[in-house]
Amino acid sequence: MSERALRGTRLVVTSYETDRGIDLAPRQAVEYACQNGHRFEMPFSVEAEIPSEWECKVCGAQALLVDGEGPEEKKGKPARTHWDMLMERRTREELEEVLAERLAVLRSGTMNLAVHPRDDGGNKRKSA
Repeated sequence: MSERALRGTRLVVTSYETDRGIDLAPRQAVEYACQNGHRFEMPFSVEAEIPSEWECKVCGAQALLVDGEGPEEKKGKPARTHWDMLMERRTREELEEVLAERLAVLRSGTMNLAVHPRDDGGNKRKSA
Protein backbone atom coordinates (compact mmCIF):
# COMPACT_ATOMS: atom_id res chain seq x y z
CA MET A 1 0.00 0.00 0.00
CA SER A 2 2.89 2.37 0.72
CA GLU A 3 4.18 1.68 -2.77
CA ARG A 4 0.95 3.05 -4.20
CA ALA A 5 1.22 6.21 -2.12
CA LEU A 6 4.66 7.04 -3.55
CA ARG A 7 3.84 6.15 -7.12
CA GLY A 8 4.20 9.14 -9.41
CA THR A 9 6.41 11.19 -7.08
CA ARG A 10 9.97 12.15 -7.92
CA LEU A 11 11.79 11.02 -4.80
CA VAL A 12 15.26 11.66 -6.16
CA VAL A 13 14.59 15.19 -7.36
CA THR A 14 12.12 16.55 -4.84
CA SER A 15 12.88 17.08 -1.18
CA TYR A 16 9.90 17.22 1.15
CA GLU A 17 11.86 18.98 3.88
CA THR A 18 11.46 22.70 4.46
CA ASP A 19 14.02 25.33 5.40
CA ARG A 20 11.97 26.57 8.34
CA GLY A 21 13.89 26.66 11.61
CA ILE A 22 17.27 26.03 9.93
CA ASP A 23 20.09 28.56 10.14
CA LEU A 24 21.94 28.62 6.82
CA ALA A 25 25.68 29.15 6.74
CA PRO A 26 26.69 32.77 6.12
CA ARG A 27 27.18 33.38 2.42
CA GLN A 28 28.79 35.93 0.14
CA ALA A 29 28.08 36.72 -3.50
CA VAL A 30 31.17 36.67 -5.71
CA GLU A 31 31.09 38.26 -9.17
CA TYR A 32 32.75 36.76 -12.24
CA ALA A 33 33.13 38.11 -15.78
CA CYS A 34 33.99 36.15 -18.92
CA GLN A 35 35.80 37.35 -22.04
CA ASN A 36 32.47 37.53 -23.94
CA GLY A 37 31.14 40.25 -21.61
CA HIS A 38 28.88 38.07 -19.46
CA ARG A 39 28.80 38.93 -15.75
CA PHE A 40 27.26 36.71 -13.10
CA GLU A 41 27.36 36.10 -9.37
CA MET A 42 28.00 32.86 -7.53
CA PRO A 43 27.14 32.29 -3.86
CA PHE A 44 29.96 30.96 -1.67
CA SER A 45 30.28 30.32 2.03
CA VAL A 46 32.09 33.06 3.92
CA GLU A 47 34.62 30.43 5.02
CA ALA A 48 35.21 29.01 1.50
CA GLU A 49 38.33 29.66 -0.54
CA ILE A 50 37.18 31.65 -3.58
CA PRO A 51 38.47 30.28 -6.92
CA SER A 52 39.94 32.83 -9.34
CA GLU A 53 38.27 31.12 -12.34
CA TRP A 54 34.76 29.78 -12.88
CA GLU A 55 32.88 28.47 -15.91
CA CYS A 56 30.55 31.10 -17.38
CA LYS A 57 26.87 30.26 -16.84
CA VAL A 58 25.91 31.66 -20.26
CA CYS A 59 28.56 30.56 -22.76
CA GLY A 60 30.76 28.09 -20.84
CA ALA A 61 33.99 30.08 -21.31
CA GLN A 62 36.43 30.61 -18.44
CA ALA A 63 35.31 33.59 -16.36
CA LEU A 64 37.69 35.47 -14.08
CA LEU A 65 37.00 36.86 -10.64
CA VAL A 66 36.06 40.55 -10.79
CA ASP A 67 38.39 42.70 -8.66
CA GLY A 68 40.53 39.70 -7.84
CA GLU A 69 43.93 38.27 -8.64
CA GLY A 70 44.38 36.40 -11.90
CA PRO A 71 44.98 32.65 -12.01
CA GLU A 72 48.41 31.35 -11.00
CA GLU A 73 50.77 30.60 -13.86
CA LYS A 74 51.58 26.91 -13.98
CA LYS A 75 55.20 25.92 -14.38
CA GLY A 76 55.57 23.88 -17.53
CA LYS A 77 58.26 21.29 -18.08
CA PRO A 78 60.39 21.75 -21.19
CA ALA A 79 59.72 19.23 -23.92
CA ARG A 80 62.05 16.22 -23.88
CA THR A 81 63.73 15.66 -27.21
CA HIS A 82 64.94 12.38 -28.67
CA TRP A 83 68.50 13.41 -27.78
CA ASP A 84 67.52 14.03 -24.12
CA MET A 85 65.96 10.57 -23.83
CA LEU A 86 68.98 8.97 -25.53
CA MET A 87 71.36 10.69 -23.12
CA GLU A 88 69.36 9.28 -20.19
CA ARG A 89 70.11 5.74 -21.38
CA ARG A 90 73.72 6.05 -22.63
CA THR A 91 76.82 8.09 -21.97
CA ARG A 92 78.50 10.11 -24.69
CA GLU A 93 81.41 7.61 -24.76
CA GLU A 94 79.01 4.69 -25.35
CA LEU A 95 77.34 6.58 -28.19
CA GLU A 96 80.69 7.36 -29.83
CA GLU A 97 81.61 3.66 -29.62
CA VAL A 98 78.33 2.57 -31.24
CA LEU A 99 78.79 5.18 -33.97
CA ALA A 100 82.33 3.98 -34.68
CA GLU A 101 81.11 0.37 -34.96
CA ARG A 102 78.32 1.26 -37.39
CA LEU A 103 80.61 3.43 -39.52
CA ALA A 104 83.14 0.58 -39.72
CA VAL A 105 80.41 -1.78 -40.97
CA LEU A 106 79.27 0.74 -43.59
CA ARG A 107 82.82 1.46 -44.78
CA SER A 108 83.73 -2.21 -45.04
CA GLY A 109 81.01 -2.77 -47.63
CA THR A 110 79.82 -5.98 -46.01
CA MET A 111 76.36 -4.57 -45.56
CA ASN A 112 74.30 -4.32 -48.75
CA LEU A 113 71.96 -1.35 -48.41
CA ALA A 114 70.11 -2.07 -51.67
CA VAL A 115 68.60 -5.35 -50.47
CA HIS A 116 67.17 -5.89 -47.04
CA PRO A 117 68.89 -8.87 -45.32
CA ARG A 118 65.60 -10.76 -44.99
CA ASP A 119 64.48 -9.92 -48.52
CA ASP A 120 65.78 -12.15 -51.34
CA GLY A 121 65.45 -9.45 -53.99
CA GLY A 122 61.89 -10.24 -54.96
CA ASN A 123 62.51 -13.93 -55.71
CA LYS A 124 60.23 -16.19 -53.75
CA ARG A 125 61.84 -19.40 -52.61
CA LYS A 126 59.83 -22.50 -53.29
CA SER A 127 59.74 -25.19 -50.68
CA ALA A 128 60.64 -28.65 -51.94
